[in-house]
Amino acid sequence: MSVLDALESGPASLAQLVRITGLARPTAHRLAVALERHRMVSRDSQGRFVLGPRLGELSIATGEDRLLAVATPVLVQLRDLTGESAQLYRRQGDVRVCVAAAERTSGLRDTVPVGSELPMNAGSAAQVLLAWEDTDRIRRSLRGAHFTAASLTQVRRRRWAQSVGEREQGVASVSAPINGPGGRVVAAVSVSGPIERLTRSPGRLHAQAVTSAAEKINEALHNHEAQP
Repeated sequence: MSVLDALESGPASLAQLVRITGLARPTAHRLAVALERHRMVSRDSQGRFVLGPRLGELSIATGEDRLLAVATPVLVQLRDLTGESAQLYRRQGDVRVCVAAAERTSGLRDTVPVGSELPMNAGSAAQVLLAWEDTDRIRRSLRGAHFTAASLTQVRRRRWAQSVGEREQGVASVSAPINGPGGRVVAAVSVSGPIERLTRSPGRLHAQAVTSAAEKINEALHNHEAQP
């Protein structure tokens, strides 16, 4: 459990696992490799340990993924309020995964199917999922990114991010953070659509709606945690 907890916030090398868990290096390695055999842990492209696919399968099997249960109706409300497609993203290793979506029903739209893996170096959701990480992870992730450390500082200050043509030409988006236990950012809620509608300042149009949606999800999650 210490190893899995250590990987909750993102990829970690063996040295980082040792530092975070306080386990002896041989013990940390043995446990991580054992978890990898059972697909509870896997490796990213750089050989770092990340949470494995088996955890997602177990979550779906139990039917108790509280975040998805809470977020889904809020995404529908956000779509109806803004008239744009709404998504929920989680980080998994070097990518972000769309775990829930409410698509605009007609007209030009940005469609992100559930299960899509998108890069962590572009887009407002990537900014949100990265902004509260530790300094080392931010520094590594900024290599080749379409945003800067100054951009992430601004995201932390105002608690929302915007992007214009970062992930895909002609697409703009606005995202806000979802906080789990201990205040850790566990997901990002977003709206996205063509620049023609969202303009080159999409935050001016939709930041308030997106941050309000994030607050609704956060409140519901925390109320659930407080129940006996």
